[in-house]
Amino acid sequence: MTRVLPSSFLFRYSFAVPQREAAGAALPLNLPDGCRLPFPGVLDDRDEFSALKLAWNARGVAISVEVAGKRRPPQCDPRRPTESDGLQVWLDTRDTQTIHRASRFCHHFCVLPTGSGRRNREPAAIQLPIARAREDAPLVESAAIPTLAELRSDGYRLDVWIPAEALHGFDPEAVPRLGFYYLVRDSELGDQTLTVGEEFPYPHDPSVWSTLELVTGARG
Repeated sequence: MTRVLPSSFLFRYSFAVPQREAAGAALPLNLPDGCRLPFPGVLDDRDEFSALKLAWNARGVAISVEVAGKRRPPQCDPRRPTESDGLQVWLDTRDTQTIHRASRFCHHFCVLPTGSGRRNREPAAIQLPIARAREDAPLVESAAIPTLAELRSDGYRLDVWIPAEALHGFDPEAVPRLGFYYLVRDSELGDQTLTVGEEFPYPHDPSVWSTLELVTGARG
């Protein structure tokens, strides 16, 4: 019997993200295992070649991703960030999942493990406007988003700190939730998305995104 909809699409997901005051003070982030995000894609037998960890505080959001199983170096070009190997993240500081077009509170970041700096071996973070948005969020320069990458024989670890200044409307006290989606793209291993894949319009439709619950107190 052929499945009409992916199993991971049948649920609305909400993930608890711990508050860690030390996050963002310096890189590497060194987030503990208690910050690891579950992977609903296992419901559809999707490959999990990367692991994400998240934390937050009033100063911003910390994200760390580890990619394993590679045989070749990551392929990155900051001039084509959405096609490059790396992490793409969508964040909505109002978590408005009843809209199908992004608002000014919706953000899209591409974080690449290489492609910048000397000999193109430094990481880069690029904020992009979201296609078909009703309003665009203010864009920040790459230098405003600290990143750090550790290249390994079978992959890499990539840390990114997204400061509150880069998240229009970020107010965790008033709105302790974020709309959230991610894509880890790899030219060798394929795409890993939080739930559904490119058959759904997650790059520009916030109703497809999940929720991050910004819980207080450290965990892990």
